[in-house]
Amino acid sequence: MNLLSVLLQAMPEVSDTLANSTELAAQEQQISLLDMALKGGWLMIPLALMLLIAIYIFIERLVVLKKASKEDSSFMNRVKDYIYDGKIDSALSLCRDTKTPSARMIEKGISRLGRPMSDVLVAIENVGNIEIAKLEKGFTTMATIAGGAPMVGFLGTVIGMVEAFFNMASKGDNTINLSDLSGGIYTAMVTTVAGLVVGVCAYFAYNYLVARLDQIMRKLETKNMEFLDLLNEPAAGKR
Repeated sequence: MNLLSVLLQAMPEVSDTLANSTELAAQEQQISLLDMALKGGWLMIPLALMLLIAIYIFIERLVVLKKASKEDSSFMNRVKDYIYDGKIDSALSLCRDTKTPSARMIEKGISRLGRPMSDVLVAIENVGNIEIAKLEKGFTTMATIAGGAPMVGFLGTVIGMVEAFFNMASKGDNTINLSDLSGGIYTAMVTTVAGLVVGVCAYFAYNYLVARLDQIMRKLETKNMEFLDLLNEPAAGKR
């Protein structure tokens, strides 16, 4: 009975000791993101640069696409009124002041009035292609980052595993210490994760920008058709 009572009294102290030891061990095993990034080696530098470039392109293109997608609901009606009233200069001034891709397309079409309809259509399409090319600026870089970042991470994986096997082979006594392998394994795992994170973020950002650009392209096509319909309206429809 005395032994049992002693054990019962000692159990809370043992439990507290084990809990404290577990808590201390967990605290010692925690690693910050900065420490983890440093474990990835020099390949984390190009991955970080890729991430910064992707973020910059995404924000900059998002602002540009947002401005390009803005529309004035009365724009085409005002252009129509100016053309029907013979105020070509006023219509051109309105297009220049609007400063949108669709307005620049219409401006080129107005400047070709009096020529065959095929010439007007070609002029508008050429300007439209130029405007789309301007809006697509940086898309190739974003797509390259989306595909290249995981490959860089995979390169880090290969380098890490080579380092780990080199440490194994350099042991002359045929004994393997896990601490000798930890550096290479850290490099392999961290660069893989970092490459995938950068690649996935760039991939989704690229596809989002492409979707926004597709919306703008459809709007440009709509404006193009509206302008051509305006020019093809019969004289009876004019004021």
